[in-house]
Amino acid sequence: MGISHAPRYPDLTPCDYFLGGHLKTKVFETKPRTIANLKQRIQEEVAAIPVKMLRKVMNSFRSRLDECVRRNGSHLEGVIFKT
Repeated sequence: MGISHAPRYPDLTPCDYFLGGHLKTKVFETKPRTIANLKQRIQEEVAAIPVKMLRKVMNSFRSRLDECVRRNGSHLEGVIFKT
């Protein structure tokens, strides 16, 4: 018998659909060579995210939540969100 847990929607949260990919692209432009340098690059790139971009991300988050509610919590597979 499997462990019962709440479903997770990896394409629903801003950290999953935006932040991870954005940071990976930006941070590895300079190919950090040490863990300390990697941590520093992550901090720099998080601080450099423009407010306008964050607003777009959060608007998309709202759209994703609305779509999830519209589908009664079912999977959002195949749904493409554009803002």
